[in-house]
Amino acid sequence: MEHPLYHVLLEGRRVGPYDRRTIVGMRIRKTLTSADRVVADNGRKFTVADLVRMGPLDGSFEASRSGSYSVVQAVHSAALVEAQGAAIPAFKGEIEVRLQTKVLRIAGRYRSGLRWKEDRVKIPLPELAHARLRGSAVELALRPGGEGPLKRLTLELFTPEAAGEFVAALPPLAPWPEAAPKSLAAPAGAHPMVWGAVVGTAVIVGSVLVWVLTHRI
Repeated sequence: MEHPLYHVLLEGRRVGPYDRRTIVGMRIRKTLTSADRVVADNGRKFTVADLVRMGPLDGSFEASRSGSYSVVQAVHSAALVEAQGAAIPAFKGEIEVRLQTKVLRIAGRYRSGLRWKEDRVKIPLPELAHARLRGSAVELALRPGGEGPLKRLTLELFTPEAAGEFVAALPPLAPWPEAAPKSLAAPAGAHPMVWGAVVGTAVIVGSVLVWVLTHRI
């Protein structure tokens, strides 16, 4: 099956042609934005975001597909930004993120020596602890198998709308744990020495102000 080709419209000029994978790669590298426009061979114009949302037309991810498609809740094109502590291959370029009834399935390509290989990873949904949006990116926190810190996974969904749809389709998760705000005041129940230092500083400052005012009269 032939890959359709597209021209990119930049500053009134037609650049290309490129296949879909090349254009998505340019979007991942931020050479193009989601709002940039492309034109197909038939003259149809749409945005890079529309092209990404259409998904691969060559079925490149379908070779590793298993089970009935009826269990799929949502499918998104994405890119792997970061995986901390998670056993996920170093996927490059476009990946497919498929939310199923019991797992989050991530499929893509990665380099192994001089060759490209395809693989997929299935993350059980109960392992998802938190999710939050960062513009067009989604950060996921995964529960570790045993003791230890949460694992982190960051996916680029290319548009804030797609990222929001992906998070909305996830099962209910706990709010993202934020760092406690720092306070200048001594915390409740603080050691008496802390309060003594605060009071002592206030007394010294007050004494200095009184001395300055009395010697200026």
